[in-house]
Amino acid sequence: QVQPVESGGGSVQAGGSLRLSCVASGSILSYDSTAWYRQGPGKEFELVARLTSGGTTTYADSVKDRFIISRDNAKNTLYLEMNSLEPQDTAVYYCITRRVDGERTTERRGQGTPVTVSA
Repeated sequence: QVQPVESGGGSVQAGGSLRLSCVASGSILSYDSTAWYRQGPGKEFELVARLTSGGTTTYADSVKDRFIISRDNAKNTLYLEMNSLEPQDTAVYYCITRRVDGERTTERRGQGTPVTVSA
């Protein structure tokens, strides 16, 4: 199992949109969950959105109704559609895959993709 690979970050003005992609290692459905996290300048590492293998989604309150997490099983790819972007969304966004095997939990994090939102 290797790290997932993110792409799609960039610079955008407030109110704009971006779509991030994350290619998982192997079948994306083999992971118990896949998620997007972010870390902004001077801020803590935080969960943005999570998608379980069963299809359950979880969002941070700050992105609800603006961001959508989804996946393409055939492409083993996780997406994060980000709309109505705000300057406070500026961060490096990371994809994390999580697999639970009995008492063992394995997480892999990608290298991150930066997002900059200007006012």
